[in-house]
Amino acid sequence: MGYVATKGGTEAVLKAEQLVEYFRLRGETEPIKIEQIKSQFRLAVDRAMSEGSLYAPELAALALKQSEGDAVEASFLLRAYRSTLPRLSYSLPANGTRMRLIRRISSTFKDIPGGQLLGPTRDYQPRLLNTLLTSESSETMRRFLANFEKQVESNETDGQSSTFPKVIDSMREQDLLAEAASIGDDDIDEPFDVTRKATSFPAPRSARLQIMARGDAGSLLALAYSSIRGYGDVHPTLGEMRVGYLPIEVAHPLTGESVEIGEIMITECEMVSRVKATGNEEIELSPKFGLGYGFSFGHGEDKAVSMSILDRAISAAKSGKVHGQSGPAADEEFVLQHIDAIEASGFTAHYKLPHYVTFQADISVLERAKDHATAKNAAQAEKQLRLQQKLAKDAQDNTLLD
Repeated sequence: MGYVATKGGTEAVLKAEQLVEYFRLRGETEPIKIEQIKSQFRLAVDRAMSEGSLYAPELAALALKQSEGDAVEASFLLRAYRSTLPRLSYSLPANGTRMRLIRRISSTFKDIPGGQLLGPTRDYQPRLLNTLLTSESSETMRRFLANFEKQVESNETDGQSSTFPKVIDSMREQDLLAEAASIGDDDIDEPFDVTRKATSFPAPRSARLQIMARGDAGSLLALAYSSIRGYGDVHPTLGEMRVGYLPIEVAHPLTGESVEIGEIMITECEMVSRVKATGNEEIELSPKFGLGYGFSFGHGEDKAVSMSILDRAISAAKSGKVHGQSGPAADEEFVLQHIDAIEASGFTAHYKLPHYVTFQADISVLERAKDHATAKNAAQAEKQLRLQQKLAKDAQDNTLLD
């Protein structure tokens, strides 16, 4: 059975596009400005940038407006646009210790260098609808900003640093961390580029981290949740989570010297969990912690935490350091093949396309199966009838002989 091209329907497709635009505008409200989306829906913008694999807040806001707030569609638009751009240069490796922090917490130690910095978070707020927002006006917004900036100015301390050393580095200095072992291609110097090469398994860690950094926040969250809920082996503790502005540098094309070209807001998470110290080794090793890493463009805490848990679970499974049940979250191929929302939605959406020929083939197979079953049942019934007739005839013959 082959496929045939679908012809016609162009006018219907164009009308469908017009209907989408009509449903977006039929409320006849004032058009939403890109700047409004960027500033007042910053978390949606950050998610679109993260899953679209393109740090461009204005374009992400535009994609959200075009997609009517659909996060997957917006990231799809961004990734499609990204594929049209030339790759001019690679940035130099960036160190998270250089981040200009707005939020920083650790669950491993109460007192960390520089202290805990709660920053902007809803973690400690009751989840109640704020009905005051229904009457929010430009005047109330300006009044809040003026009062808040006044508080900031009165509390500002001259010379206060916004960059701090990492908690993980202090654990490493205390020899509490087990460094990741080189497995397969993990020891290569050049990071694997998943946008240029097809990924095979087992994948190098750089490929794994890239795919998860582009992955769907909800998919990562679900898989990480399954691991810590019992379908896995990782019982992690948050070493440190940072939100802030990371300076980006490139090599000067003439001098080769590093040049800072700007900052991007990122969320970085480092999770630790116990590493199995003994196995088949004859020498018992000292207990240590393994490290899982998570990263997201913008302010994406759940995604960064989930990614770090999965990184730790997969690293433990690949190194054979799993204490008990591994679960699907430790299966690298399963995780990496199912967390990309664009690929998943594309495959799911293809079921909305015409399948007339293949479905007709299914119907033909179904009808042949029904005919076969009918014929088989008829033959069975005929056989049963003949048997009953023979038994009846034998019984009659025996009666006459008696």
